[in-house]
Amino acid sequence: MKKTVRANELLKGMLAIVVASFLWGTTGTAAQFAPEISPLAIGAFAMGIGGVLLCVSARKSLVKDAPILFSIPLTFLFGSACVAIYPLAFYSSMRLSGVAIGTVVSIASAPLFAALLEYFLSKKPVSLKWFISFVFGAFGIGMLAVGKAQDAMALSASKNEQMFGVILGLIAGLTYAGYSWAAKQHIDAGANSKSAMAGLFGCAAIVLLPSLWLTGQNLFANTIHTSVSLYMAVVPMFLGYLLFGYGLRTTEASKATLITLIEPLVATLFAIFLIGEVFKPVGWVGMALVSLCLFIQSVRGPLEFKRFGRKVTP
Repeated sequence: MKKTVRANELLKGMLAIVVASFLWGTTGTAAQFAPEISPLAIGAFAMGIGGVLLCVSARKSLVKDAPILFSIPLTFLFGSACVAIYPLAFYSSMRLSGVAIGTVVSIASAPLFAALLEYFLSKKPVSLKWFISFVFGAFGIGMLAVGKAQDAMALSASKNEQMFGVILGLIAGLTYAGYSWAAKQHIDAGANSKSAMAGLFGCAAIVLLPSLWLTGQNLFANTIHTSVSLYMAVVPMFLGYLLFGYGLRTTEASKATLITLIEPLVATLFAIFLIGEVFKPVGWVGMALVSLCLFIQSVRGPLEFKRFGRKVTP
């Protein structure tokens, strides 16, 4: 009975992360309806207001768990800084290097960074199953990007801009992995998942929201802009990160970020069927590889407890 309950908890956690990734995958399509809004503004507003809403919804548990969050202050500050930096680096990467390259570098590098953080800081070895999944997933995301028609932004960008965009994409991947790892540390220390996410995002909001003074001129210019801005903050960020935090209770950060590779897959499908973007056949192969990556992670088997050739006790 105990193993059955544990399996159910693991499944619920994975499903929560999948739904969160689906919600995040809608952000690109939503942003298409308000192209005049700066990507920096939409990222700062969505993450900042999402952080405020997380704090409001988790206010009781946040007060209760504050001693746990502050008991590892460096982890808390590191995670909060990662939340603040992530949207600025991610959206700037896409602006400089193009949506395809920015997405590949940012999203595909996050699971690798998460695994490195767990290995070097948490002393958790990487499983063979995770490594195989990552290879399929990373190649799949690359093919997804190749499958998209090259956008005008990437064509007009200079080599220096593209290189800087790639660097920012790597920073985005690292910070995404960083706040996922930090939230997991707080949860493992005994904090409620809501408190862990609310604490990090609430602290980051102190930095993100003031930045709108410089970038947020068009956020509420008309009804469409207002609707897009509020949707991004409430649905993908607030609800998405509630679900992601719930999933982190039973899922390691490296595995969670690997599952979120579904985000660009969902974004691509929305772009094809709702916006009418052109898609090359190689992109469908990429979708299949990402799906295979997720399938491998969802099935328990002989590779589950094998860690670089060493067997460990389940």
